[in-house]
Amino acid sequence: MNAIAKAIDTLNETLGRVIAPLIAIITLVVLYDIALRFFTGRPSDWAFDITKMLFGAHFMLMAAYGLRHHAHVEVDVLKRLLTRRKQAAIELLGYLIFFVPFIWMLLTFGWSFFMRSYSRSETTYGMVSIPVYPIKGVIVVAAFLILLQAIAIVIRAIQQLREKTA
Repeated sequence: MNAIAKAIDTLNETLGRVIAPLIAIITLVVLYDIALRFFTGRPSDWAFDITKMLFGAHFMLMAAYGLRHHAHVEVDVLKRLLTRRKQAAIELLGYLIFFVPFIWMLLTFGWSFFMRSYSRSETTYGMVSIPVYPIKGVIVVAAFLILLQAIAIVIRAIQQLREKTA
């Protein structure tokens, strides 16, 4: 089971390192649009839409990487006072009670959101019609990556519960 958790960690670590530089591309697009406004007096027809889409994709796809590195908000004021086994039990319960229903909803509604957009060939409403469904598909991909990372966390919690106290 530890090999599965390590494989999931490696996947999300690799994807996080590949996706992280996307913020530089977003910055370049914003700078391009600002320069265009400054020098020509009007913005580009596409930069605003592309910036929103890329930032949304960046945010969603980095969520599993953030979960892997415990970058999300946790209220562990009382939890850290407990033994490792009790911490693992609380983590396991927390993921089962709160995370599973949330991720199920994100996957279910995200998929229907994506499919509706794809079936309609949804595009942006600006001067340049950019397809929207690939970005909506990112919701499903990100939810799946987050689910995988949660599985790795649950595996580690189960291993912690199985360890004998010394």
